[in-house]
Amino acid sequence: MRRNNATWVALIVVIVAITATMNLWPDVLKTIGINRDLAVRLGLDLQGGSQVVLQARPDPTITDQSVLASNLRAARDVVEERAAGSGVSEPLVQVQGNNRILVELPGVKNPDDVVKTLRETGYLEWIDAGANPIPEGSIVTTEKGPPTPEQIRAYQASQGITTTETLTGTNAFQTYNNGQVFPVVVTGAEIDGTKVSTGINSQNGTPQVSFQLKGQGPAKLQQYTQSHIGQYMPIVLDKVVVASPVIQGVIPNGQGQIDHMTASDAQRLAIQLRYGALPVGLDVVANRTVGPTLGAEGVDKSLIAGIVGLSLVMVFMLLYYHLPGLLADIALLIFACITFAIFRAVPVTLTLAGIAGFILSIGMAVDANVLIFARLKEELRSGKTVAAAVEAGFDHAWPSIRDSNMTTVIITLILYWFGNFFGASVIKGFALTLLISVLVSLFTAITVTRTLLRLVVSTRMARNPWWFGVESSPRPTLPPEGGTQPAR
Repeated sequence: MRRNNATWVALIVVIVAITATMNLWPDVLKTIGINRDLAVRLGLDLQGGSQVVLQARPDPTITDQSVLASNLRAARDVVEERAAGSGVSEPLVQVQGNNRILVELPGVKNPDDVVKTLRETGYLEWIDAGANPIPEGSIVTTEKGPPTPEQIRAYQASQGITTTETLTGTNAFQTYNNGQVFPVVVTGAEIDGTKVSTGINSQNGTPQVSFQLKGQGPAKLQQYTQSHIGQYMPIVLDKVVVASPVIQGVIPNGQGQIDHMTASDAQRLAIQLRYGALPVGLDVVANRTVGPTLGAEGVDKSLIAGIVGLSLVMVFMLLYYHLPGLLADIALLIFACITFAIFRAVPVTLTLAGIAGFILSIGMAVDANVLIFARLKEELRSGKTVAAAVEAGFDHAWPSIRDSNMTTVIITLILYWFGNFFGASVIKGFALTLLISVLVSLFTAITVTRTLLRLVVSTRMARNPWWFGVESSPRPTLPPEGGTQPAR
C-alpha cells in the first residue's frame, strides 16, 4: 500500500504542478514548444461584445411557409458553425420571428470581418468557360441562376462603379454576362467539409484553401477534366470569379486548391466551405457593440460571493471534521486548480451560467467528502484502526458517491445535447462546465483526499480521536496502524 500511495502522491504532485503552471504562468509552456492558447474566455454577459441582427432575403420562388422556416433554421445552424469556426467563444445564435437571426459575439469589438463571414452565402461553383479566361473579380451568371442585387452592388463597389440603378433579373443578366450562361461542372455542395484546410502554396507562396470532393463530385470532375484539357475552369464564389485556372491534366481524385488570396480571405473561404452554403441570403439590419449584461459591479459582487461561499465551506469542514476536513480543503483547492486549467485548455467560455455550474460542483465535491468522513467516524467508533477505518470509510461511501455523480453526468449530457439540438449555447456552457467539474471532483474526493489521509495515518496525531472529530471516550487513544485492539 505504501508503494502504491507513493505513486499516487507523485502523480498528484505532477498534475498540480502542470495545472498551476497553466493557470499562473501559461507563457512558460511556450518555451517548451506548447503553443496552446490558454487565455480565459468570457461570455457576452461578462465581457461584452457585438450583437448582430441578420434578416433573411425574400425568395419569390418559395411560398411554402414550412420551407421558409426550415431554411431559416438551417441558416441559423450554418451561422453558428461559422461563428465558432471564426474563433468566437460560445456565440449565441437564435431565430427571431419568421425571418431574422440574432447573433451575439462575445469579445468581438469590431465585428465587420466576422459578419462578412457569417452572412455571405458561400455558394461555390466550378464553371465551364471553354477557351476564354474570365478575369478574377468578374461577376457572372451560371445555369444555377444570376447574381442577386446585393452581389451586384458589392461588385459595383469593388469596381468603383457608382450608380443609383438597381440591376436585377434581365438587366443584370445582359449587363454583366452579355447574355452568356456558364455551365456548372460541380458545386460546393459536393465538397467534403471535414477535409477543407488552409495552408501556403509551395510554388507561389500565397495562402491557399485545399478541399476534397465527395459523392459524385470526383467522378464528375474527372470526366470533365479528361475532355477539356487546356481549357479554363473558373472557380466562382457567390457569382464572383475568384480564380480562373487552366486544366493541365485529368483530376482523378476530386482534390483541389484555391490560392492567390489574402490570409483572411483564405480563412473566411475555408469556413464557408467547411460548414456549407447558406440556404437563404442574409442582410445585416442591426450591428452594435454591447457591454457586459451583468456590469462590472455585478461581476465583482459575483466573484466576492463565490470566494465567501468557498471560504465558509472550507471553515465548516475544518471545524467539524478537523484533520480530514483540512485535507478535504486542500483537495478542494487542488480541484479548483485542475478544473480551471481544463477550462483554459478545452477551452470553455465562462458565462454566469457556466460559473454557476462550477460552484454547484464544489458543493458536490464537499458532499462526497462528507459521506466519506461520516463513514470514517462510524468505523473509528466501532474500534477499527485508523488505517482500516480510512479504507473502510472510502469503500462504503463509494457506491453512494458513484451513483449520485453518475446521475449528474447523465443530466449534463442530456443538457448538452438539448443545447446543441436547439441552439441554446448558454445551456451547453452550463452543461460542459458542470460535467468537467463533476468528473474532476470525483478524482479529488476519492483519490486526492484518500492519498492525503493515508499519509497521516502513521503519524502521532492519528492516534488522537479528536483529530478525526470523534468524541472522547474512556479509551482516549486509537491504536496505530497495524496495532491490536485493547482488551474490553
